Amino acid sequence: MSSEKPFLILQLRPEDEASDSEFRAFLEKGGLDEARAHRIRLDAQPLPADLSLDDYAGVIVGGGPGCVSDDPATKDPVEARAEAEILRLMPQITARDMPFLGCCYGIGILAHHLGGEVSKARYGEPVGPVSCQVTPEGRDDPLLAGLPERFNTLVGHKEAVQELPPGAVHLMVSEPCPFQMIRTGRNVYATQFHPEADGDVFAERIEIYKHRGYFDPAQAERLTEVCQSAEVTVPPEILKRFILRYG
Repeated sequence: MSSEKPFLILQLRPEDEASDSEFRAFLEKGGLDEARAHRIRLDAQPLPADLSLDDYAGVIVGGGPGCVSDDPATKDPVEARAEAEILRLMPQITARDMPFLGCCYGIGILAHHLGGEVSKARYGEPVGPVSCQVTPEGRDDPLLAGLPERFNTLVGHKEAVQELPPGAVHLMVSEPCPFQMIRTGRNVYATQFHPEADGDVFAERIEIYKHRGYFDPAQAERLTEVCQSAEVTVPPEILKRFILRYG
């Protein structure tokens, strides 16, 4: 299913430094040439009216400080508009089984679209490394086959998928959060962890987001040390496999 078309990378981070860092991580960890990446910062612009998914090899959605489950009445207007833009694409993506990889925020978007519950009731994870395990179904998936059955990932989220969405396949789990990676159809994926991140990437985000309610700001230095000392090498292989498989 290889293609010479570019990947559409949709970002929801309103902070320039965080958005640029995430975009660089997608390119570097995924082995993707910038010439084959069409980047759209949805905090700054809407999707083009003439955008056609036929023009892309796949879609990658990054993370962000917002939550799908936030009260619409109090949700930041920029985050609400960016989220709505992606949700507007999801019916097309799932109907055509378009290659899609949603990272962190992206799993909430996919699960919400599929009719699954996304909330802050359970399964939030503090910023830092967590050990994840591949499920039996995951061992047969092309993005996970042959990888270690357990490996460290980097997480940090206030909301989570509360139940497996209708029609989804459960690919990865952690003890604090049961739904770390899911798939619907053959090509539509989402992860709760960050496949584009290593300790240095998370160190940048800790500095940027230390006053956004994810953790006590006084813990920022300790969290940075924990993330940078953790061995997190496998998750970027998932991103790289996605790009190689569909690009």
